[in-house]
Amino acid sequence: MKIKLRMTEDQHVSLKAHLYSGKPEKAQAIAICGQRISETARCFMLNDIHLIPHDNTGENLAHSIPDYSLLLDKAAKRNQTILHIFNVNAFSTDALESDRLHKADLTSYYIRPANHANLINLIAIMLPDGHIQAHELSEGGEITRLSLISVVGDDIQSWGHLEVPDKVSNFTESHAQAFGLGTTKAIKQLAIAVVGCSGTGSPVVEQLARLGVGELVLVDPDHIEERNLNRIINSKYEDALLQRPKVEVLSEAVKLMGLDTKVTTFAKNLCSPEVIKAVAECDVIFGCMDGIEGRHLLNTLATFYLIPYFDMGVKLKADGKGGVNEVCGSVHYLQPGKSSLLSRGVYTLEQVRADSIRRTDPDTYEEMLKSKYIVGAQEDSPAVISINMLLASMAVNEFLARLHPYRHEPNSEYAEYRISLTGGFLYNACEGEPCKVLIPHIGHGDVSPLLGKPSLSEMMVSK
Repeated sequence: MKIKLRMTEDQHVSLKAHLYSGKPEKAQAIAICGQRISETARCFMLNDIHLIPHDNTGENLAHSIPDYSLLLDKAAKRNQTILHIFNVNAFSTDALESDRLHKADLTSYYIRPANHANLINLIAIMLPDGHIQAHELSEGGEITRLSLISVVGDDIQSWGHLEVPDKVSNFTESHAQAFGLGTTKAIKQLAIAVVGCSGTGSPVVEQLARLGVGELVLVDPDHIEERNLNRIINSKYEDALLQRPKVEVLSEAVKLMGLDTKVTTFAKNLCSPEVIKAVAECDVIFGCMDGIEGRHLLNTLATFYLIPYFDMGVKLKADGKGGVNEVCGSVHYLQPGKSSLLSRGVYTLEQVRADSIRRTDPDTYEEMLKSKYIVGAQEDSPAVISINMLLASMAVNEFLARLHPYRHEPNSEYAEYRISLTGGFLYNACEGEPCKVLIPHIGHGDVSPLLGKPSLSEMMVSK
């Protein structure tokens, strides 16, 4: 069972400023967390933070906070989780040196009210440098250390306790030398979803697997066709004849590498409730789709579940006379609580609704596919593999830059990264204003209906 805790950089900064203000010997805060619970994972996302006044020094939280019972009622009503987080002064030296909080340390700060016995509770400690370790306290008093704690901001910080040997295997040695052993270990602990496994998706999968990612979740409803053999890495003519699902072909290629990357596949549309659940349990998302509806859905999902989202797109515009007017592409890095593809003007809500109608109207959708890659010309087998691979590499390098910053400029300057091959330039842009449409949903996790969309309401299951 993987147990994960996620928060935004702004939430992390707020907690650190309160816990280490320099005033109190002990400091503490409470957060209500959204959650995603399944048979294989328990994911918790910070939603609402309550900073406990420094003059409330009582060890038992029920005594320290006047409206504590109201917070519990609120969490129980929303099917959410309570997180208690402290500074180092709240725990014994032995607990800190052993890097594990003991039962006596935890229960001395918290007594579970009888009428909220079913609430999941997390207790965490933040070190002065911002590092967090956290444990889940079950109803029976069992203590389980969390598998992974992530902070999503301009940089992606993560802390886990997955055992990764100091001596890395040969295939990751060069990567470890370039970006550090810490980056190699961090990648090994991550589950990454790649949504769209065709032109840009297949080279993204290839790179992530060879970089040593721990788990890949591949999503694409389509099968291999002869017309796209020239742009899907590892696809073969036999795959087209057998009409094999794209995710199956890529999964097989990853397994044949022998690099121990776990692969889970979904030959389904992203709008499938089952797929939404699986992607929500991943730690990073790569969106490799053309459709506006799917890109907006991923941006929404990333906000609800506090997941960093890398979106990429390729555009080729023909002149209608056999020539090309424009060859360009973009990589967007989307943080929960910040700007979105919508607020950056990539599309409008009207276009999202129109794309949804196309999805439910197969005839219209087929007509749309004819000009999917090149605007102004009907091409079934466009020569785009070099452009796709360029954008895919840009996206993966952007991910590495967030995980282990290596640029001279701060990552905040690269919320958007564009390239024009016809114009011969690279362009990067900094983060814009927060998206007013998505920001109210930060860290909500599972809600009914799922993602606030009635079409996905059937996927909600009891905890």
